[in-house]
Amino acid sequence: MEIVVGALPIVLSKLGGLLISEYNLQKGLKGEIRFLEVELQSMQGALEKVSSTPADELDKQDKIWASAVRELSYDIEDSIDTFMAQEQGREEKVGLHGLKKFIERSLDLLTEFRVRRNIATEIRGIKRRVIEVAEHRVRYKIDNDVAKRVTFDARICTLYKKVTELVGIDEQRDALIKILVEGNQVSKQQDNIVSIVGFGGLGKTTLANVVYEKLRGQFDCSAFVSVSQNPDMEKLLTDMFNQLAKQNKASIDAIRQFLLEKRYIIIIDDIWDIKVWDQIKCALPDNNCGYRIITTTRIFDIAEQVGGAYKMKPLSLHNSKKLLYRRVFSSENKWNNEDKIKCPDEELAEVSDRILKKCAGVPLAIITIASLLASKGRNKLQWYEVCKSIGTGLEDGQDVDNMRKILSFSYYSMPSHLRSCLLYLSVFPEDHYIDKDCLIRMWIAEGFIKCRKQGDSLFEIGESYFNELINRSVIQPVCEEYDGLVDHCRVHDMMLDLICSLSSEEKFVTILNDVHHTSLSKSDRRLSIQSPQVDLATLGFKMSMQQVRSALVFPYNNVILALTSFRHLRVLKMQCSVSPDCSLTVLGYLFLLRYLEITLDGIKAFPEELGNLRFLQILDIQCYTVVVLPSTVFQLRQLKSLSIGDKVKYMLNGIGCLTSLEELSVRVDKRSSENIITEELGLLTELRVLCISFDIDEWTERWENSLVECLGKLKKIRTLSIKSDCDFSLDGWTNPRHLYSFSTDWGLLYKLPAWMDYSSLLVDLSVISIGMVKLQREDLEILGRLPALRILQLKMYNGEDRIGGLFTFRAGSFPCLVHYHYRMWGEEDSHAVVSFQEGAMPVLAVLDISWPLRESREITGAGTDVFDLGLGNLPSLENVTVMVATEGVSKEEVMEARAALVHAAEIHPNRPTLRIYDDLVPVGGRGFRPMRLTYPAKTK
Repeated sequence: MEIVVGALPIVLSKLGGLLISEYNLQKGLKGEIRFLEVELQSMQGALEKVSSTPADELDKQDKIWASAVRELSYDIEDSIDTFMAQEQGREEKVGLHGLKKFIERSLDLLTEFRVRRNIATEIRGIKRRVIEVAEHRVRYKIDNDVAKRVTFDARICTLYKKVTELVGIDEQRDALIKILVEGNQVSKQQDNIVSIVGFGGLGKTTLANVVYEKLRGQFDCSAFVSVSQNPDMEKLLTDMFNQLAKQNKASIDAIRQFLLEKRYIIIIDDIWDIKVWDQIKCALPDNNCGYRIITTTRIFDIAEQVGGAYKMKPLSLHNSKKLLYRRVFSSENKWNNEDKIKCPDEELAEVSDRILKKCAGVPLAIITIASLLASKGRNKLQWYEVCKSIGTGLEDGQDVDNMRKILSFSYYSMPSHLRSCLLYLSVFPEDHYIDKDCLIRMWIAEGFIKCRKQGDSLFEIGESYFNELINRSVIQPVCEEYDGLVDHCRVHDMMLDLICSLSSEEKFVTILNDVHHTSLSKSDRRLSIQSPQVDLATLGFKMSMQQVRSALVFPYNNVILALTSFRHLRVLKMQCSVSPDCSLTVLGYLFLLRYLEITLDGIKAFPEELGNLRFLQILDIQCYTVVVLPSTVFQLRQLKSLSIGDKVKYMLNGIGCLTSLEELSVRVDKRSSENIITEELGLLTELRVLCISFDIDEWTERWENSLVECLGKLKKIRTLSIKSDCDFSLDGWTNPRHLYSFSTDWGLLYKLPAWMDYSSLLVDLSVISIGMVKLQREDLEILGRLPALRILQLKMYNGEDRIGGLFTFRAGSFPCLVHYHYRMWGEEDSHAVVSFQEGAMPVLAVLDISWPLRESREITGAGTDVFDLGLGNLPSLENVTVMVATEGVSKEEVMEARAALVHAAEIHPNRPTLRIYDDLVPVGGRGFRPMRLTYPAKTK
């Protein structure tokens, strides 16, 4: 059950803020605030216990009490924020002068007493509610010790399936046995310990058990023990010793002594905490007799620390079909070795393919859905209803219940702040690719992220939360294919079903789409509108919706008129198409907004009232038509992130007042002078991320000097992206010490900046994506010495002094590089041919290069090695893409080059995925068009 997703942690910090602030509160009110602070801290402690307990193990009175506390916390925060907004608006009138000052001050004196009386009344009313909630807890004897142990593990059913019923397990079983017996293909060393890691429901326990049964006869003794989330270590060790030695009294020393001269195999299933493994491994000696240990976990960091991480793979489409059809059409089981599996009922083929796509190869999901489908018979409409419901709340049933229990282990094992962040993902539609940066900003606006110490960046803490959710296998990373960076995530439909179920139960998010139509109530705090067909008027938008904190509108849906009801809105994300005469003034009166992301079509200008949003932290404005942004935006002193689309017109004068900015995406056009960079942007000393584009006629030395001077003042810069049609350099920048990512997008550096040669200082620089006019071998040697470089993208355009001939990457260069992308653009005669020596790029996984065949032939000469790039010397390769430049060579030579690449991939230990593009036809000066994909398939 999720209760701590309420505003209680935020409220406690804000109550503390009221106590130490200079607000002129009524006499005695601070004492009552202190009472609230103490009482709510006590409630928070109890809620921590409640929130970590599955809902089906909680007493009904516990749920009612906890829900009351959650609603109370929201109301308290609304009252405090309303008061602070009124106070801030009044204080900002201090700068007035003369008659206007006298009139405004007189009005303030008339309203000041009423404002203070209102907050006093609110606080005293809240105090009464807090006392009532506390008495309710005592009256009904709500138990503090609510945490119980799960008495039945739903996963145990899968352990006792007949081997003949298991589908798609043999390939991974054989691969795992090969690692245990023959060793890792890359290191050629035997792995005594292998840790299977993956998403809940992939079948990790089943795979471990099948391998265990296959190998245990080769060992003197064996044991299979499950750890789970709340292990009883004494019972676990006793169970292990009983299986190993048929003895009941166990200790770490006794087990260790017994195993010192034994050949043993042990399965440690379901590890959630590395500290538990650290205790268990003390009992398992590293002897010379031969032993094997297999562990399973959903947490990748734990798998790596245990050793020999083996990523569990989803089922292939072939095996997914086999499993589904076997379960649904058991009497028609005719699919054993066929290459293609057809649905026994052709009318159900399309819908079954859709269902399998949603299951994404997760056996648990397929088995669960198969049970539902079997109960529907061959009713095509009902199959489509099941397909439609996946990810939005499956109907109840024993199999669905068991599936949710298995997945919920991951959920309840997390600390409360991560549970809040995960539940928030239910605001996004099914199959939505969720932008990492936008998600983190929403978490910040909702108050889910707290600084650990002064000086911490909320964005960096939020990124650590995001990475932890990936690490725990509850969300799936989505990498940008071009650069390999994780910039999005998605939620598996089965996990989405779980979090939507939990979110709906606790009214954390109210989803409005084609499946869910419901009248809104005063307990709805977050709205996710996921269909343009949702009729807002019929769902209660005519009444006041002041309790709503977040509104996210994904399709085009005009909610502008409804926004007047949302007085306490913190997060607003919407897309809408409006008429040119439509007024957006209402946006300026959502005083409590922290996050505003708006994409508009049709509007001409934003209202001056945007300057009223004094609490706004994130502002992201994108438009499809030219729109004017008012200068009042530069009055928003709490802004931490500002992103302004290319269609939005504005002047930079005044942006230097936004001294809290940490992220900025901005454009400098020909109306601005060079001084604007140093005089305005140079004042933003908290910036960590700067994306700056130059829309100017000519890049002069004055522009270069201004930009370098500005960067010298921004000592916290981590990410720098520069867009310009002009050639430039940042040679004079002297303090890029904290730089993590540097890119020029479609800009050009006419030489490598001198500061890149200071590899001892650039210990964080991990991502470089640059376009170059000139590139020398020495430049690549400089880049190869960067100690943390993981992603390198080099784009070579038309230039006189381009690198040519053969460049060999030598042993020891690029020690951490994972992704290398090299492209040649244009029709120059001099192109580089690359080759890799043994020891270069030892962890490179993705290689994407241009390959000029004519230059390769001329440099290498005739012989068997004419088309050998040295791919076999890159031991970690997983994906290879080669753009083949075929100008000046024969068709036979192209075919020979293809064959050489295919052969290199086939004999590589990793059997990497290989893609070859050739017959590239130049288009203009900077582009080319791939005419044919000649070898797209995996060689695996």
